[in-house]
Amino acid sequence: MASKIFEFGQVRAEYAVPVLNERAVRAAAGILFFLAMVSFMNAWLMGNFQPTRVFVVGFLIEFTIRVFVNPRLAPIMILGEWMVRKQLPEWTGAPQKRFAWGIGFVLAATMLYLVVLNNVIGPVNLIVCSLCLILLFFETAFGICIGCQIYNSLNKEKAQLCPGGVCDIPPDQIPRMSLSQAVILMAFVALVFAVAQWVYQTAPKQVNDLPAPAPTQQTAPVDPAEVQRCQVPDFAKAMGHEEKWKLHNHCK
Repeated sequence: MASKIFEFGQVRAEYAVPVLNERAVRAAAGILFFLAMVSFMNAWLMGNFQPTRVFVVGFLIEFTIRVFVNPRLAPIMILGEWMVRKQLPEWTGAPQKRFAWGIGFVLAATMLYLVVLNNVIGPVNLIVCSLCLILLFFETAFGICIGCQIYNSLNKEKAQLCPGGVCDIPPDQIPRMSLSQAVILMAFVALVFAVAQWVYQTAPKQVNDLPAPAPTQQTAPVDPAEVQRCQVPDFAKAMGHEEKWKLHNHCK
């Protein structure tokens, strides 16, 4: 089926609203989630924000095309659609997806302003990045579009053709967790927590934990301006984020 340049969703005779292939949408979300995790871990563990800046620019371009041009012309959507090309399409309503992707566009524009243009490092970045990761993870892992649920709660005309049929299933037919299942889940979490405590308490001493040798050369004089720049702010102390803050700001 031919696609117009400016079009959101495919118009199919059997559906009352434009539709998107949910399998391609989830595949694209998975690709973005993987790239987002790689860039986030580089920033969080190594203090290297360059992959994050590159990802933010690509993410914003992707969602600009999705929301304002045509999802089928967005690069990651093209890749996702190609990856699932041998699977039968699962058609879902396009209007709620446009709203959800609009949230992604706003988050990407915010990160562009903070991280790419102004090199801001702080809790706002962490919150926005975490929100993006949560939205992508729920989409790709569970097929749950959180933005679509927000759309449903704000819009009088309820969404149609939701992934997994969640818009149509009666509340009394939704499977519930039994007491035995809840007990098993809590026991598993408690067991993993106990094992983690034991592992950390019995961990062998690392090389980095050994006392450092005494310096043999005279250290350089301390720059007062550098000391002032590397003072850990109160929000980082409150979060227990002192060492990560020093890493992210290249302070010793």
